[in-house]
Amino acid sequence: MSKLYTAKDLEKMIAQGQCLGTVPANAKLTPMARDILRKHKVTAGSTTAAAAPVASSDGGSLRIHTPILPDAEYNWKPGGDPKTAAELEAFFYSPEIQALKERICGIGERIWNKGYVDGNGGNITVRVGDNLVLCTPTLISKGFMRPDDICMVDLDGNQVAGTRPRTSEVNTHLGIMKNEPKAKSCVHAHPVYATAFAVAGVTPPSCLIPEPEVFLGEIGFASYQTPGSPENAQEVGRLAKKHQSILMQNHGVICWGKDVEDAYWKMENTDAFCQTVSITMQIGGPKQYGPDKLKELIGLRKSLGMPDHRLDELKECELCDAGDTTVNTAPQPAAACSCHVPGPSVSVGNTDEALVQQITDMIIDKMK
Repeated sequence: MSKLYTAKDLEKMIAQGQCLGTVPANAKLTPMARDILRKHKVTAGSTTAAAAPVASSDGGSLRIHTPILPDAEYNWKPGGDPKTAAELEAFFYSPEIQALKERICGIGERIWNKGYVDGNGGNITVRVGDNLVLCTPTLISKGFMRPDDICMVDLDGNQVAGTRPRTSEVNTHLGIMKNEPKAKSCVHAHPVYATAFAVAGVTPPSCLIPEPEVFLGEIGFASYQTPGSPENAQEVGRLAKKHQSILMQNHGVICWGKDVEDAYWKMENTDAFCQTVSITMQIGGPKQYGPDKLKELIGLRKSLGMPDHRLDELKECELCDAGDTTVNTAPQPAAACSCHVPGPSVSVGNTDEALVQQITDMIIDKMK
């Protein structure tokens, strides 16, 4: 059985003067341990005998490796959740779950370094069972978390493990996971450009850049609800089947993916896209490619196993919007005003002259 190496194991080896290349080639590495090897430009097993060349499966030249795309998705056995306190403890501290905790901390550090969160903002979750989800704790900087800080909750939000209280906003993540089984991880943050779009009530247009269409799909927009409330979980959750990136009005952004890095990438994609659109609006406005090109990109997205409702629900001529950003008309609570002057309401269709006349009449009436 191959040994699991953590970042602490490798740091200890470095401190003792051991060569990192002595780590066996078949060793299991946590994400942070793998980052240490990359930093030192060392490959596990590099000091052992070189692998013998193998024939190419397609009849081409000899090669020593078969390229494999890494897969960080966590797959659990359905019906295999822990049944007793002892089983729960063993599961929560198992090497596989510890590795996921390290990965969550690594993503937390990345969203903090990117300026996507400030103070104790943002939260991260990874689903690890039929009814179990790892989540970040409340009131902690995402840039300075440690694996022992991570909590675990059930799908109703009840904390079942972890020494720190879970984040209050985990219910929004659970709303997504309940509505979309493919959502195995969620990342919520407040990246400046994407959050500015959320505050303005605006979603960026389609048919501008290929990468967002492939890796994000259509960006969703959730009307404002109190963070952490059941209403917010319901509002965001219902959008999850059609959108992997969702702007939450006057709040921030939440993205879901098959694993925590996938969800984080979508957060990066969303903010970079919003930043590009913001700058584009200042230098002449966006110039779109046609819906036929978008149709090709959506097909590519679906071939990668990512959901996209547009080809099923929209005609080709409807795929690209009018070219401007879409101003969302989500309902907003009426603001109280202490200086309200009673009088006839102004209809949206009135001309400027009619509005001036109406205000003038109101002032004259008050003077009388």
